[in-house]
Amino acid sequence: MRTRDINKETVIREKAIEMIVEHGFEGLSMHKLAKAAGVSVATIYIYFKDREDLIQQLYAEEMQKMVEATLRDFDPESHFDEGLKVQWLNRMNYCFENPYSMFFTEQVKHSPLVDRSNIDTRFLNAMHRFVHRAIERNEIIPLPVEIYWSIAFAPLYQLVKFHIAKSSMPGRPPFILDEEKINLTLSLVIKALKP
Repeated sequence: MRTRDINKETVIREKAIEMIVEHGFEGLSMHKLAKAAGVSVATIYIYFKDREDLIQQLYAEEMQKMVEATLRDFDPESHFDEGLKVQWLNRMNYCFENPYSMFFTEQVKHSPLVDRSNIDTRFLNAMHRFVHRAIERNEIIPLPVEIYWSIAFAPLYQLVKFHIAKSSMPGRPPFILDEEKINLTLSLVIKALKP
C-alpha cells in the first residue's frame, strides 16, 4: 500500500485550483496536473478517486476555509451594522490572502460537479440567526435570501475583484479597496437594507 505524503497532496491541490482558475474545467486533466505538481499520475489517485472527486474535495475544503474565516470574531447576536462589517472585513481579508481560492469557489459553486448540500451547518445557522435577529429588532427589512445576499455581499465581492485584478472601468486608474472605500460602500449597503 502506498503511503500518503501531505506535502505532495498539498501541491496537487494547489496546482489543481490554479489550473481550474486559469484554464477552466477543460484545462484540468490528471496528466497535466501530474506534470504541474511534479508527481506521477498514479500518485494523484492515492488521494482522489477521479477528477470529479478531486474537484468535489477541493470545493469542500476551500469552502470550509472561507467559512472559518468568515465566522472569526463574528457574533450572530450582534447589531446588524456591526455584524455585517465583521463579515465584510473577514471575507475581504480572506479573499486578499487567498485569491485563487476565491476565484475557484466562484467558478465551481454553480457547477453540477459539486454538491453544495454539505456546507457547514454552523455557518448556515449563524447567518440565519444573524439576519432573523436583525429583522426582529427592525434593523433591516425582510427580503428573499437571494435579494438580501445580492445587496449585502455582491458589492463587496465585485470591489474585491477590482482590487485583486488591479483594474477598474476602461480608462480608469487601478482600483484600490482601502478603508475609506470599504466604509463608504458598506454604509450604502446598510442604508439599502434599512426599513
